Amino acid sequence: MQESELKELITKILERKTESSKIEFKSAKGGTPEKLYDTLSGFSNADGGIIIFGIDEKAGYKVCGVQYPDELETKVVEQCKEMEPVVRPLITFCEYEGKTIAAAEIAEMDAVSKPCYYTGKGKSKGSYIRIGEADLPMTEYEIYCYDAFKFKTEDELRVNQRIDDSIFDQIQMDGFIAKAVSVKPNLVNMDKKTLMTMSGLTDKNGIPTVCGIMLFGKYPQYLSPNLDIVAVVCATGNYAEESEPGERFIVNKRLDGTIPQMLETGLAFVQQNIAKSTVIDETGHRNDVSEYPIKAIREIILNALIHRDYSIHTENEPIRIEIYPNRLEVSNPGGLYGRLSIDDLGKVKADVRNPFIAAALEILTTTENRYSGIPTINTEMKKAGLPAPKFEDLRGTFKVTLYNSKNIQDELSSKIIEFCKKPRTKDVLAKEFGFDEKHPAYFINSYVLPLIENGTLQYMIPDKPKSKNQRIVVRQ
Repeated sequence: MQESELKELITKILERKTESSKIEFKSAKGGTPEKLYDTLSGFSNADGGIIIFGIDEKAGYKVCGVQYPDELETKVVEQCKEMEPVVRPLITFCEYEGKTIAAAEIAEMDAVSKPCYYTGKGKSKGSYIRIGEADLPMTEYEIYCYDAFKFKTEDELRVNQRIDDSIFDQIQMDGFIAKAVSVKPNLVNMDKKTLMTMSGLTDKNGIPTVCGIMLFGKYPQYLSPNLDIVAVVCATGNYAEESEPGERFIVNKRLDGTIPQMLETGLAFVQQNIAKSTVIDETGHRNDVSEYPIKAIREIILNALIHRDYSIHTENEPIRIEIYPNRLEVSNPGGLYGRLSIDDLGKVKADVRNPFIAAALEILTTTENRYSGIPTINTEMKKAGLPAPKFEDLRGTFKVTLYNSKNIQDELSSKIIEFCKKPRTKDVLAKEFGFDEKHPAYFINSYVLPLIENGTLQYMIPDKPKSKNQRIVVRQ
């Protein structure tokens, strides 16, 4: 960060008088704070951030300055060296209102380096994650997820010694082997046992894996009863809230079976419990139109089944389909995996948590396995004239929400327009409307950019839409 950029940032901070997911204030009036470890860990494990020394938040964001800049820099670096991996801060100083302000920029660490933690507490107690304006201790499961990616833990290939290959539906298995050989002729000379092991369905001793059981088991939930789908139709707009007659769920079901079976029963459940309307086209033909596009729903349920976490940490957590009066939510245990972020969905080749399951379903032609799921969901919602889907990574759970009314989009657009009567940054917009502040690009692309494209809003620096100084305001 340049000195001029730091001065500009301070001015913005004093105007807004608030912290954010990427800004942490330390007054440093009595010298360098002795315990920066939580924030160093939190920023490193999230999207990075800036620690600003010399502004007293508790005193109404008063500029108090740093008395000994050189000493502060030395002590901050010393604390950074006590982190694992070592944090490499970029420290900048500037003069503001006649006082010295310091800023330590902390970059996000690569996924293979996370979690970053304070060695004095160890990984289990010294790992933090930045959520909003707070540094919160990581859960055991969050730490496990980073380690699972780092060490390439293959939970879909884990086995249970009490299960043998009698659990397989041999007809389904033989059909899969035949398809695999037909699409990959080089496998033709391999025996069935080798093919099953190579496909991740059994280990080298012939014991069924989670992958094999979930794809071809006679009853996969024998492995764990909650490796299924809980599907409900809620009576109100809030989960488990009672309506006036005293009912919480209009429909409440558990859907079990193999992954292909749960895909079909999950899709059927949604189709049976969402509204349908009849539209007569220009030729006089009657067409049934679903409340939500069926192709989008199929992709969402399929993604949940493929990408859920199949580790022992989450085997007691089912996938959830929840239908509300104004929306449909599908959530699965296991947040985004590896390097993938919300902003990257559908744009880049993703790290895949369960590659053997994904590859097998591609052979079964259940999925294309070409990273087309998210674009399909977005396209289908747009074609249906519905709001863009909302994707959330909620500390170990991934959730997709579809809204069923264009009025919701119109209402949100109206609020955005009203809020942008004053120039607003992308971060401020995302925070104001309750979207994940770590991923403002998703909110901007889905909700704000269409208003810019139709001329309702405008960039204040139109030739540099990605400028750090960019503001969005109502077009005059």
